[in-house]
Amino acid sequence: MTDLMKGFTPEAFASDAGDADAMLDTLHDPSAWPMFTVPLAGGFAIIVHFNSGEEFTTRDYFLTHPDWSQNLVLSSDDQDRIGPGLCWPELAALLEAPPGAAGVAGSHARLLLLLPVLGDAAVAEEAVTAVVEVMVAHGAPEASGALARHLLRGYPTWGAEDWWFDDDEQSWPCKGDHSPRKVPLGDHLPPQQHAALEACLTPR
Repeated sequence: MTDLMKGFTPEAFASDAGDADAMLDTLHDPSAWPMFTVPLAGGFAIIVHFNSGEEFTTRDYFLTHPDWSQNLVLSSDDQDRIGPGLCWPELAALLEAPPGAAGVAGSHARLLLLLPVLGDAAVAEEAVTAVVEVMVAHGAPEASGALARHLLRGYPTWGAEDWWFDDDEQSWPCKGDHSPRKVPLGDHLPPQQHAALEACLTPR
């Protein structure tokens, strides 16, 4: 999220600069390696993992399920540059947490935590409205449409890319050179698990 904020001061988000620095110190602490779980429907989850080294911190976003032997990488800002991992219709569908799930449940926190995975060249105006509502709810200036559009331009490493809906696969492929979504997500999974993944990510 910090790279998305370049060009804006913490005050634009109604945050104190000292508090922002303290939070960054926590996220970038080489001994901490914070991790957040964003629960999804059907037992799926997105794991956000901060990997803090001596010189810099990278963020990995993994799509997981208890029945899988290997997680899927949605995005990573390390030297391999993997992303974007979600288009706006998918992210919008993930804002509401399933009832009773453990982890990050609030729709505002989920939007802000998953925003760096987004990279959609055709983001709808509803996305701008959603980001503005989140920032206003947390004390940011009401005239924050320009900031919302900046945050929705995509992570600087890969930016915004073109997506389209594949009716046969019932999923959203991405044209980005660095995106893991150039092929249908989870196409190696058994049919039942693949169908569950489609139902989890694809708005009906």
